[in-house]
Amino acid sequence: MYVPAMIDICKALADPARLKILEFLHRPDAQCCTFEDRVCACDVEGRLGLSQPATSHHMRILVRAGLVTSEKDGRFIYYQLNAAAFAAAVEFLARFARPQKRPARAA
Repeated sequence: MYVPAMIDICKALADPARLKILEFLHRPDAQCCTFEDRVCACDVEGRLGLSQPATSHHMRILVRAGLVTSEKDGRFIYYQLNAAAFAAAVEFLARFARPQKRPARAA
C-alpha cells in the first residue's frame, strides 16, 4: 500500500461519525432495505441519525478512501465494507509495531 492511500484512509478514520458508520456496516441491525452483506444508505441515515447530505458526504469519503464500496440499485445505494482495504492498511501499519533493525555503524 502506498503512503497517499494510507493518508486517505487515516483521514477517513479520523472522524467519529465515519467510525460509527464503519461499525454499523460491520454489524448492521437494519430492518429497512438492507439485505445479505450490503447496507442501504437509508439505513445508515436512520440508525445513526444523520441527514441525507451528511450521510452522502461521509460515505463519499469512505468510498474514496477505498474502505467501503458502493452499488446503486434503482433508487437505492448499497454500501459494503472492503475487507481487502482494511487488511492492506493493517499490514502497512503492522510494520511500525515491529522493532526496526538498524545497520551497524562503522567504527
